[in-house]
Amino acid sequence: MTFEELGFIEPINKALKDMGYVEPTDIQHQAIPLVLQRKDVLGCAQTGTGKTAAFALPIIQMIHQKEIATKRRTTLRALIVTPTRELALQIDENIEAYSKYMPLKHAVIFGGVKKPAQIRALKGGVHILTATPGRLLDLMSEGYISLDDIKLFVLDEADRMLDMGFIRDIEKILKALPKKKQSLFFSATMPPNIVKLSQQILYKPIKVEAARVSSAAETVRQYVYFTNRTSKKALLQHIIKESELSQVLLFARTKHGADRICRDLKKVGMKAMAIHGNKSQPQRQKALKSFKDGKTPILVATDIASRGIDIDDLSYVINYDIPNEPETYVHRIGRTGRAGKKGRAISICEPEENQYVKDIERLMGKSITRIDDHPYPQTDKPMTAAEKKEWNKEKQLRKQQYFESRRKSRGRRPARSK
Repeated sequence: MTFEELGFIEPINKALKDMGYVEPTDIQHQAIPLVLQRKDVLGCAQTGTGKTAAFALPIIQMIHQKEIATKRRTTLRALIVTPTRELALQIDENIEAYSKYMPLKHAVIFGGVKKPAQIRALKGGVHILTATPGRLLDLMSEGYISLDDIKLFVLDEADRMLDMGFIRDIEKILKALPKKKQSLFFSATMPPNIVKLSQQILYKPIKVEAARVSSAAETVRQYVYFTNRTSKKALLQHIIKESELSQVLLFARTKHGADRICRDLKKVGMKAMAIHGNKSQPQRQKALKSFKDGKTPILVATDIASRGIDIDDLSYVINYDIPNEPETYVHRIGRTGRAGKKGRAISICEPEENQYVKDIERLMGKSITRIDDHPYPQTDKPMTAAEKKEWNKEKQLRKQQYFESRRKSRGRRPARSK
């Protein structure tokens, strides 16, 4: 099936041709006809499966046919709520591209930046609004946004939304929405709390599910270097210098770790910038733009901050810290080797992460190529007391972050730090 067979109007088909879209992905093929039929949809789909187009394209078409073509006044009809600034910006950029041949008005609002520019965009009239929960509620309380005329509501990345502690904000938004509306709900996972939330939002939903991501594209070559914890920094610098790597998206486990990696790279003359939740929105946008423009060859990111980073020609992904969830590894390396282009994924594994590599290989059903010919091989040498202390500190930090997110998702106050 092609996009033309899905029944889109000519301005949308023309925009899709410009973008090189030919065949819809699994989630798009399933969801788009249902959305166009005005059904509530419960979508289970990982990041990178094309779900933005699955809800944005039919929403644009319906608003064009019912609002723009009939020359009604510009009224806010569609609300898309997503957890992070990067995702909000990416969704709005996609809406811009999909609607380039029609006079549709859209805007994006998120925290971390000043409000005046966002308020001006809202005052100019908007058909589709993409928002993060906090800034949306702020502008609603100040009288700049009314949800009374919303006909289409999308909750994107619902599981991440709850992990980040937005459950109370979502409940407030739901109360402000009209009872009669079409709702679309997308989540990568469906644990009981997500199912319960979907039941509050959807009316007789039809469930669609994209195939579970268990392997990267065949165009991605995967390599793993086994080393010791004390040698990781030196090995990373060796790999980048030896292979003269550029345009590298490098993943760190924590925000603190991302900053430390950046400092270490800069000390040896390598240009790098970090993007994570502690950075202000202008800082994050500056880092991302510099990376996309080729001015900064290395971008260090955490998993949450990386959601929304969409670069078609990304050459390399490096896992400085190997994730303990195999699916996260697949999502990370899936950012390279897109659209039939070649990509390379490199992982640096310390002894405590050996099991993570085995879990990843089990999920993918194949082995990752080992690179043994390097100056910092992994040995059986145990960690020193200082290394063990640092490892336990990071482990405790990850554990604390997990429980803080669980408290927030249940509406409890965060525990006081000692």
